[in-house]
Amino acid sequence: MKRTNTRMLVEAGVMIALAQVLSYVKVYELPQGGSVTAGSMVPILFFAVRWGARGGILAGMAYGLLQFILGEKYSYHIISILFDYIIAFGCLGLAGLFRQKGMAGVMAGVFLGILGRFICHVISGVTVFASYAPEGQSPWVYSILYNGSYLLPELIISMVIVGLLYRSLEFQLHMDNRSSSNYSA
Repeated sequence: MKRTNTRMLVEAGVMIALAQVLSYVKVYELPQGGSVTAGSMVPILFFAVRWGARGGILAGMAYGLLQFILGEKYSYHIISILFDYIIAFGCLGLAGLFRQKGMAGVMAGVFLGILGRFICHVISGVTVFASYAPEGQSPWVYSILYNGSYLLPELIISMVIVGLLYRSLEFQLHMDNRSSSNYSA
């Protein structure tokens, strides 16, 4: 049990670091934050599928906090800090909810995790960044379009990469389940 917890913690640290590095590889960046990256959410999604939603949510929240600390700040409003960083990236951990349901479950989990992140960013956009909406446009429409413009490509990139990695992950999960009985406290 103790070895398993240590292993999970080490893997979380590696995945958070990898996600942070990948977040610097930007294909496209929007003016008020948000970008299409080289799959920066994949390490957190992968971790959630491997270790479950609880661990994934915690790793995602840690990654969100790191994004806030190291990234450009567009707002220091508490709603923005929570919904653009900590809760939004924590939602990526939801990818682990359906991990026992095969490829379809993994893809559903990845979709749910990124949908959760999208909803958080929309809430932040409506409450904090509404003034950026063009005159006469609903802040809801503006926030949905703005956040969808980078999260939809990120969703596609993430689903493709996670789908490609899934077979090796499935094998590793099977091997870990067989060898976990060998761990001693």
